[in-house]
Amino acid sequence: MDEHSTRIHLTGCPLDCPDTCTMAVEVTDGAISRVEGTEHNPLTDGLVCGKVRNVARHVYGTHRVPHPLIRTGPKGSDGFRRASWDEALGLVASRLNEIRQRDGGEAILPCSYGGSNGAITEGAVDERLWRRLGASRLSRDICAQPTTRAGEGMHGRMVGVALQDHVHAGLIVVWGTNPASSGIHYVPIVKEARRRGARLVVIDPRRVGLATQADLHLPVRPGTDLPVALALANWLFENGHADESFLRDHTRNADALRHKAARWSLEDAATVARVEAEELLTLARWFAESSPAVIRMGWGMERNRNGGSAAAAIFALPAVGGKFGVRGGGFTMSNSSAVELHREDVIQAPPTEARTLSLKRLGAALMEQTAPRVSGLFVYNCNILATAPAQERVREGMSRDDLFTVVMDSVMTDTARLADVVLPATTFLEHHDLRPSYGAMAAVDVRPVIPPVGESRSNTEVFAELIQRCGLQQQGDLTSPEELRRGLAGDESNDETLRERGILLPTNQRPIQFVDTFPRTADRRLDLHPRALDQEAGGLYQFKPDPDEDRLALITPSTPERITSTFGQLHRELVPLQLNPTDMADRGLTDGDRVRVSNDLAEMLCTVVARDELPPGVACHPKGLWSFNTECGVTNNALCPDTSADLGGGACYNDARVSVARI
Repeated sequence: MDEHSTRIHLTGCPLDCPDTCTMAVEVTDGAISRVEGTEHNPLTDGLVCGKVRNVARHVYGTHRVPHPLIRTGPKGSDGFRRASWDEALGLVASRLNEIRQRDGGEAILPCSYGGSNGAITEGAVDERLWRRLGASRLSRDICAQPTTRAGEGMHGRMVGVALQDHVHAGLIVVWGTNPASSGIHYVPIVKEARRRGARLVVIDPRRVGLATQADLHLPVRPGTDLPVALALANWLFENGHADESFLRDHTRNADALRHKAARWSLEDAATVARVEAEELLTLARWFAESSPAVIRMGWGMERNRNGGSAAAAIFALPAVGGKFGVRGGGFTMSNSSAVELHREDVIQAPPTEARTLSLKRLGAALMEQTAPRVSGLFVYNCNILATAPAQERVREGMSRDDLFTVVMDSVMTDTARLADVVLPATTFLEHHDLRPSYGAMAAVDVRPVIPPVGESRSNTEVFAELIQRCGLQQQGDLTSPEELRRGLAGDESNDETLRERGILLPTNQRPIQFVDTFPRTADRRLDLHPRALDQEAGGLYQFKPDPDEDRLALITPSTPERITSTFGQLHRELVPLQLNPTDMADRGLTDGDRVRVSNDLAEMLCTVVARDELPPGVACHPKGLWSFNTECGVTNNALCPDTSADLGGGACYNDARVSVARI
């Protein structure tokens, strides 16, 4: 009988999910054989999602980039030849230096969005290279910018209610998120709270996931969360349910919020949001009478022109209603600030004054003629062709023959097919990382459990060598994962805890807002109408109406199969557009019909199916799709505008308005 060598390795998951699981990975004969969760992270408590449980398909799949590649044919033709690392890195370094000397460092644009990376593999050695080159800076504004700006301006990113403490709530409002697809560990918490008697309200255009179990589901039209939140605040003010003592003692500018909210009655908000006024009244009454009451905020409400003001209005509701100061009461957004990492200490290069270019407007940036024109593009930690708005502009920009493009990825993505050089990257199971969570109050130590597959190398290793080849190295540069982790931890005891336990937890893992944790503002008050946000938005809480009420609002939510576009290569099926049965009938469509989905930006060809969980007027096609998921190779990102939300310059995916017709 053959003998097998089996070992269990502890690590953590850095993928773009609020939960950040700690995991035990079984490795048999050098290959991953099983993945299980561990109890080191108290939130995830031994449960790991199906995406990661089956991660071996991703690690060992045929789409892995086995070795460096250099383009031989036209861009997008899949014409590549094998290269050695020495040749590939030599070419990349020489071209970066050439571009820098000819056009200046700003002609180089690093393009990354490390939602699925930690603080070692993004924002450390890579950032050191870009700063020393003087490269253009990147505004990573395709996600979380409006909500982040609202949080910074109002409460300085105060730590939220621990997700585990939501079991104590008498009312849970899940607003703009579907944990069944993105954050499964919250689902049993909500179920336990309901077992204890809590009411559940879900505000989401689709009736899926927790919405199917909710006491009340509000299918608001995309872009109308702002008037709904303001109408709720106005009702609390007008009907004697505002906590005036809390507003006086712990907030600023409550009267300004009161004035802005007065514009919106429940009836007016219901008309704009296309929901029933009686249902908004029910929510208002439940929120007023419930204690504790907590709002679990997601990022769905920010993906439109009103996104920052919507987030600000929702942040304000627990203050107006007096929901702080008790366990399980208040709001939860991102808890990434619960564990602070010392990022500047490991970059070892001062910030530059280089221009900032927008990730959501990547296509426009690549086509811009103004000097210095982008002539070097380095894409890593993202499949930008599958995730950026205005996809056809991105494709056009990346197809320029005079643009030198490097893509570093573990699999051959749609983006990589437009590269001049493709560098094989390790997956998170093959390298070190340190990942702060944005749901759990923790940072997990990500450790390699298998050797690099093929010739893949980690970001840390590649960027350190590029720094050297570009002649930019300095004495004392931190390059090893151990040095970087130690520098990020900022404290020897924290580093020791990470090494021993694989997770760093804050001293108080379950703080109560306005008891144990306060706004990180100078006076520890919650500013309900910050002047800076009002100026940036051109009027905070000012509703901008629907860009086209007569066309279908296209939403692109997450799915249980992908993490944005990650794992997309494993799902090659054609993905149909979903419509409400009424919208199907109005267009003479039946399940399986081939349709053209179009607007002024592009058109997409796919099939269509009816779904009762969608309200009339809303079309649904999931985000993160690859070219093979539609009939024409164009995905729904091509239909999404590259316009900006009111705060943070955030992306407005949900402002896409489309026509649908049978082919």
